[in-house]
Amino acid sequence: MKPASLRALAARLLVAASVTASCALALADTTPLRILVGFPAGGSTDLIARQLAAGLQTELARPVVVENRAGAGGQIAAQALKAARPDGHTLFLSNGHTVSIVPVTMANPGFDVAKDFAPVGLVTSNPDVFAVNPAVVGAGVTDIRGFAAWARAHAGKNSVGVPAPGSGPEFAVGVLGRALATPMTAVPYRGDGPLVQDLVAGQVPAGIGGVGAILPYVESGKLRLLAVNGPARIARLPEVPTYAEAGIAGLEEMMFTAVFAPAGTPDALLRQYNAAIVRVVNAPAFAQRIASLGVTAATSTPEALAQRVESGRAAYGQLVKTLDYKLQ
Repeated sequence: MKPASLRALAARLLVAASVTASCALALADTTPLRILVGFPAGGSTDLIARQLAAGLQTELARPVVVENRAGAGGQIAAQALKAARPDGHTLFLSNGHTVSIVPVTMANPGFDVAKDFAPVGLVTSNPDVFAVNPAVVGAGVTDIRGFAAWARAHAGKNSVGVPAPGSGPEFAVGVLGRALATPMTAVPYRGDGPLVQDLVAGQVPAGIGGVGAILPYVESGKLRLLAVNGPARIARLPEVPTYAEAGIAGLEEMMFTAVFAPAGTPDALLRQYNAAIVRVVNAPAFAQRIASLGVTAATSTPEALAQRVESGRAAYGQLVKTLDYKLQ
């Protein structure tokens, strides 16, 4: 082999050894691993993050802490990830809203998912459900088309609560109104909690929100579920049909939570974190602990997560155009 070739080979081996060593040091480091969360403590995303953190602390044999950077639909935490060093000490547990919806509804979200983030892996799939209040239940409404007929027969009763403006549920209200030839008005709340409170109290006839927040009231008989988004029924609620089963297209996209690292994080380190996350999420204990939230444990490769983010961005981007949504 020529001297130049030997020098080039030696340089490549040195770089590879350096990356491997830095990855090993990052995983073996006793510096706390931060998991940024863009929502307040106590919410479903936060609870998922804390269950994940507990599992990763065991898997990685290092401290793992959840750091809530709440606000602006996850944008504050996302911007914090963008600013973090790609040294393996900072991760971001994001829901699909922040990485797939905010980029197509905000003129300047302060981050670019493709450029600023490195996907690590999926953690859960989070369906949204359409629920109606006691008065509507008492009127005998049992499906989504029945609700549309009820709304047409009751002037001023076409409001549907949603957990946030510019959210998947708000887009769903627009899609449903068009598909069912029934004008519906989305009423934004500050999260699923306040929405569910007003729904149970009868302040709004219907609402679309996370299944975890609504499920306890369904199980106690106070609310009724009429539909779930996504490509198929969910195992926890096999009796609840999808919108597609009612002949309504465009609501197949389902929310998710997933882990991201700062762009520039070494690929070998991303793979090691992915493997650790897969072990935690696939453990029966993790699935059991998040079952009460109505979400399903899910894993993926970094590449599959990148595709999931992009497919979501494309789907919601199309809805923005179809519904003539004005960028914030």
